[in-house]
Amino acid sequence: MAAPGWLSPRRRSATARSVLAGEASAEAARKTAQAGADQLTEAEPDEADLDADLDLLEAEEPAGGPAEPAFPVAGDDLAAAFFDLDNTVMQGAAIFHFGRGLYKREFFRRRELARFAWQQAWFRLAGVEDPEHMQDARDSALSIVKGHKVSELMAIGEEIYDEYMAERIWPGTRALAQAHLDAGQKVWLVTAAPVETATIIARRLGLTGALGTVAESVDGVYTGRLVGEPLHGPAKAEAVRALAAAEGLDLERCAAYSDSHNDIPMLSLVGHPYAINPDTKLRKHARTNDWRLRDYRTGRKAVKVGVPAAAGVGAIAGGAAAAIALHRRRK
Repeated sequence: MAAPGWLSPRRRSATARSVLAGEASAEAARKTAQAGADQLTEAEPDEADLDADLDLLEAEEPAGGPAEPAFPVAGDDLAAAFFDLDNTVMQGAAIFHFGRGLYKREFFRRRELARFAWQQAWFRLAGVEDPEHMQDARDSALSIVKGHKVSELMAIGEEIYDEYMAERIWPGTRALAQAHLDAGQKVWLVTAAPVETATIIARRLGLTGALGTVAESVDGVYTGRLVGEPLHGPAKAEAVRALAAAEGLDLERCAAYSDSHNDIPMLSLVGHPYAINPDTKLRKHARTNDWRLRDYRTGRKAVKVGVPAAAGVGAIAGGAAAAIALHRRRK
């Protein structure tokens, strides 16, 4: 029997739309990062929390293994680090948490919330990012924000981060990012989430900036269309390539981190690829290519197809319940 489509997402090569999405994301990332550097209005990350995270990072190193060269290399200004967001830096999908926050503020109806819940449950069950499924989630979000001001969504995004995202950051991955910052390197998030949401998360974590999906806006108002396509798969690689060119980076000296095999194009661009909380396909690929692996999830023996143990059952049950309720209302 053939596997369902969402269990075997097809590979996609970089297209003109991928390049457009990547270049637009790189341009937006540089602009927002520069604006953030000029303002410096956010508080510094809590030093005690960072010390605890770095202790965890050291504990993850294999005991008794061969000594490795110091990495990241301090003072190497031709190097940078690129981190995927969903299930790499943060548990769950940023777009789902953002949708929850918008529903709380009555941006859309219960039926649309059920759709968000089912999409998140499906993502967790599959343990992979199906491009068509991700596109459907993006379309849902675009229809919701159409006609709203960018500044309005940015302000709400700050609140949503505090409500749903702040406590979902993986301490181990946060420590990895801090190690690059401490070495004097720039650190960027790279995600299919809206660039505005990704920029808020990056700023709250004290990172340099973020590459994300760019939604078209005219006079500061969302049109409901994308620039190019969602920053997913090949488009992420194009964004990293464009940003590296603009920043004068040497990709062979850069690092990239992700949980998903869909990000193999991005991981393959850099000289230091890391598989973080990897799905089955990425874990296999990483071992075959001698990439470093780290897993910050707990209770892995109780986990199947990449569902995080702490949140998987609740998310799946909630998503299934929402889907059932939606199905009943349609009868």
